[in-house]
Amino acid sequence: MSIPPDASAIETTALRRQRLHWLNGLAASARSRQRLAALCICVSGALLIGQAAAIAWLIQAVLVEHRPVAAATPVLLGLLAVLAVRALLGSATQAAAGDVADAARLTLRERVYRRLLGLGPLWLRQQRTGELGELMLAHADAVESYYAGYQPVRIEVVVVPLLILLAVAWVDWVVALILLFTAPLVPFFMMLVGWGAEAAGRAQLGELARMSGHFADRIKGLGLLRLYGRGEAELDGVAAAAEGVRERTLKVLRIAFLSSTVLEFFASVSVAMVALYLGLSYLGLMSLHAAVPTLGAGMFCLLLAPEFYAPLRRLAAHYHDRANALAAAAEVERLLGELPAAAAVEDAAPAARAPELLEQHAPPVVVRNLVLLPVGASHDVVQQLSFQIEAGQRLALVGPSGSGKSTLLEALAGWLPPREGSIVLRPGLEVGYAGQRPYLFHGSIADNLRLADPGVSDARLHAVAEAAQVMRFAAHLPDGLDTVIGERGFGLSGGEARRIGLARLLLRDPQLLLLDEPTAFLDPDTEAALLQTLAAFARDRAVVIATHSDTAMRWADTRLVLTASGRAQTTEEPA
Repeated sequence: MSIPPDASAIETTALRRQRLHWLNGLAASARSRQRLAALCICVSGALLIGQAAAIAWLIQAVLVEHRPVAAATPVLLGLLAVLAVRALLGSATQAAAGDVADAARLTLRERVYRRLLGLGPLWLRQQRTGELGELMLAHADAVESYYAGYQPVRIEVVVVPLLILLAVAWVDWVVALILLFTAPLVPFFMMLVGWGAEAAGRAQLGELARMSGHFADRIKGLGLLRLYGRGEAELDGVAAAAEGVRERTLKVLRIAFLSSTVLEFFASVSVAMVALYLGLSYLGLMSLHAAVPTLGAGMFCLLLAPEFYAPLRRLAAHYHDRANALAAAAEVERLLGELPAAAAVEDAAPAARAPELLEQHAPPVVVRNLVLLPVGASHDVVQQLSFQIEAGQRLALVGPSGSGKSTLLEALAGWLPPREGSIVLRPGLEVGYAGQRPYLFHGSIADNLRLADPGVSDARLHAVAEAAQVMRFAAHLPDGLDTVIGERGFGLSGGEARRIGLARLLLRDPQLLLLDEPTAFLDPDTEAALLQTLAAFARDRAVVIATHSDTAMRWADTRLVLTASGRAQTTEEPA
């Protein structure tokens, strides 16, 4: 009865194959450049045999046969031509491999970015942005080294040693046997070292991602840390994280240098065996042939012996690039939950059709028996909620903090899938969401507004800024809408940042507006002006506004009161 193999080993092998397949698919857009690199490196290896033959012939002709220099001139010129062509082929190989690596790195970043977009903002809120940023940096660099270093050498090691072995066997079969039986030592030790290198590389990338996340978090909270006197303690924490990265990196380098030393030793011993055999043959101490090999034949074999192992040594050196790329793929899978696949290509996508009459008159939103569980929460915050929103309706979500107003808005925006029940949106309905903490990038106020519509005219930009009451404070800034603000709205108050977020939403011109506390932190005059202009803009559009403001509640034509227990208590028409 046979013993079944270890399940964990099978799983590890399957995962490694899956990650290798994913890595190889990153350069699908640069297959032609990959083929060019492979062709150049194979032709260069074939010319290497001609180069060794020319050198061996010159040595035999000049030193042994004492031929005139004129007879050797054509061969010498041919040798120079071969050297020049091989140099050009080497440059072409590096250029093509570099293009493939750039394409793979770009594809990796596109897939990671697309995956992050698919996971959505609620998932991103729970992650450390420093760790996710490393997916675009260190992990992409690891994939670049895999394509620029390991992939070309992998092709070379399959073709060039075989050509050299055939050429040497045609001249001296004993040398060919020495090469053939000593060659497996190199990939055997390379495989043993590669497993350790992959584990060390993954640990190093993980430590680097953790340090990046730690450092990014401390940079964001630097003011708070200084306020509570934690600056020196956090410096020690950053130093400890950097020390962890240093130790992991040195472990990777230790494995790399140790493996290179071992592989160079075995390759040198193999070349020495060839040199020893040829020397003993010339001295007459070893006779495996009917005749002693000529000096030219011996030099031909001796020149090609190191070149036979050179691709294997280069593969061993770049095998760490493969290990690092596999480690990067494992980290991508760990952080994103899966390896991001290529974008699906829609086959024969149906042409856009005009909405049917019933669809045009259908309510924009219909909610039935909705149950919502926020990400990371232990209990439902909205239970068995049913309502519908009509075109032109202004619905105010009212209730104490924690009753699920923001959660309901996120579900209507499509960020949070219902645990039970359904949210049905009218086909083609455009939804816009303005949260309590709009993200503002470093740049001018106008640039932050143009995120919603990069081609917007200056006139419409100012009109929307007026409607959202942005101009009420921007007019007093040194450069108006061109005033530069810091990341996350540094330099603005909370109410000013929310007004910029609202203006950005109005530029999108959605049919359903989801507003989370848009009038918070506003004085009564600004709040009244904002609601008045919002009413003019939202004519024939549905608006759902979560608020604690009595003014905003009166502005709405319908209230949906949520209770702390998660149920809708009443739906009432204000007087």
